[in-house]
Amino acid sequence: MTARDTHREIEAVWRIESARIIAGLARLVRDIGLAEELAQDALVAALEQWPGTGVPDNPGAWLTVTARRRAVDRIRREASLAEKLRLVGHQLETDPPQGPHPEQVVLAEEIEDDLLRLVFTACHPVLSTEARVALTLRLLGGLSTDEIARAFLVPEATVAQRIVRAKRTLARADVPFEVPQGEELAPRLASVLEVVYLVFNEGYAATAGDDWMRPALCEEAMRLGRVLAGLMPDEPEVHGLIALLEIQASRTRARTGPDGEPVLLLDQDRSRWDRLLIHRGLAALGRAEALTAERGTPSGPYALQAAIAACHARAGTAGQTDWVRIAALYTALAARSPSPVVELNRAVALGMAFGPETGLDLVDTLAAEPALQGYHLLPSVRGDLLARLGRHTEAAAEFTRAAGLTRNERERSVLLGRAADSNRAASTGRDG
Repeated sequence: MTARDTHREIEAVWRIESARIIAGLARLVRDIGLAEELAQDALVAALEQWPGTGVPDNPGAWLTVTARRRAVDRIRREASLAEKLRLVGHQLETDPPQGPHPEQVVLAEEIEDDLLRLVFTACHPVLSTEARVALTLRLLGGLSTDEIARAFLVPEATVAQRIVRAKRTLARADVPFEVPQGEELAPRLASVLEVVYLVFNEGYAATAGDDWMRPALCEEAMRLGRVLAGLMPDEPEVHGLIALLEIQASRTRARTGPDGEPVLLLDQDRSRWDRLLIHRGLAALGRAEALTAERGTPSGPYALQAAIAACHARAGTAGQTDWVRIAALYTALAARSPSPVVELNRAVALGMAFGPETGLDLVDTLAAEPALQGYHLLPSVRGDLLARLGRHTEAAAEFTRAAGLTRNERERSVLLGRAADSNRAASTGRDG
């Protein structure tokens, strides 16, 4: 194996193992910034040693033990932390790993517990949304600062600042490295799920730039969701979220045309939808619904959104979509998690189920909502409903306004195309 091959393997191992390593270290040193620094030290040691000695049989365990040894060394150098050394370094001091199998000291249960603690710490509500996303992708996704910056189309220095400030904020707030219990769990879990969903959404429909989708972000969000489902198998909303992500991601190949242009849901070639992802998503949704039934509680917002996505997945053609059920699910979602965006989506469903006039009535009540000011999908939805009513001149104006609000170039092109189509329809005397 060449040095280049070894470096590629080290990168792959790091992407897979870094979160577990950092999680274990954070439990020892109670500082996420220091934990990442120690893990990076172990990575440097691997880059220096493995090209000459070869990749160990269990590279993740090698990195873990190397990082833990450095943690103990670091604690030893801090005289004021002598008591902490006695508590956390005793095992490594008295029973150091021998021979080529350091993985013997790495306990699976301990690693999983640490990983769950890291998830909740990186997504702590004390951090801003942007900081939670950046820190999660860095610590749990193993992405470099440059990779995160490129994914979100922001300067690398901006991402680096967010990560540094996030670590400082956690340290200053003395955030405990633990999984919340009791009444604290639900709001903290909601924060974790929000981060995963935000990462997925940015990949599924990019807010800015030249690309309609960034599949790598979708894949990373799904990986994080699956990890979380494995760590918290009894939480219905975790399964609801992964169900939503899997079903939505199943449409990826059909969502863009030959030149990368967006293809709207009703126009997609459903034979290109990924049936395996749909199967997995429906299974996760079934698990979420079974858990809520056992608890006697209503479905959460992610499970409800997954149920909506399942209606589309189960329909063989666009015309077979059960829009009445989708409208009912959006009504339940609006009651469970009210927001202007949910209401806008409900208007779309009502328009498909009961006619565009019904949908337009609800959209017009949302025009003054502060949260929707500047939101390009409001005029986009209104334009679609107006076009279906034959009011093409008004529809063209709405599509043009929506095009001016979006920051995604692909989406802007689609909206301008729809405006042009509406203007042509109006010019032929077909205006309602």
